[in-house]
Amino acid sequence: MIVLGGDIFDYRWSTFGCEHRTSEAAIRWLEDFTDAANCDVHFLMGNHDDHPYLIERLPGLADRKARFFWDRYMLRVEDTVFMHGDVADRQMTAACLAQARSGFCHRPRPSWRHHLYDLAIQAQLHRLTPPAVYPKKRVARRILGYLDSLNHGIDSGLKHVYFGHTHRPLDGYMYQNVAFHNCGAPIGRAQFRILHRALPRSQGNS
Repeated sequence: MIVLGGDIFDYRWSTFGCEHRTSEAAIRWLEDFTDAANCDVHFLMGNHDDHPYLIERLPGLADRKARFFWDRYMLRVEDTVFMHGDVADRQMTAACLAQARSGFCHRPRPSWRHHLYDLAIQAQLHRLTPPAVYPKKRVARRILGYLDSLNHGIDSGLKHVYFGHTHRPLDGYMYQNVAFHNCGAPIGRAQFRILHRALPRSQGNS
């Protein structure tokens, strides 16, 4: 099983210049990826790719591809939760997260801002923000608070949380007996690695 943790696509920085074409390209990519993976593929949406046009197309892809699954917010398998992680921005409930996602601006950026973005990446400015904005303990506390509000917290047998969003790698950071894992971000020379988790063969998700 492969879990894609969200922000695989970004409408604001898309080179297609149109939200419809970006959505069509995203579906083609997910379809090709699922065919090549030869296993179950779970796509979890992030704040950058939680777009109405993509949401409209995902059920059709799931109908065409028996091994493709998607969720907007989280996937639970036994004692492990997979999620994008934008709940780490502040204390959130399910309603708060839905509101934050609906208010996210997907408007495409003009070409001159693309050039500035490229320069910022080359200068590695994107590596300065995560440690200051996302301290590990604060992130773990906010994620756990969100999961508790959904009855997926410690009392549910939760042991591991895999998430993204913060662009800050974590490898088994422990908070209240729950291990938190983050793959980092494959942007420029920022740290990133694919995370692995051994799971029981009988898989259930919610």
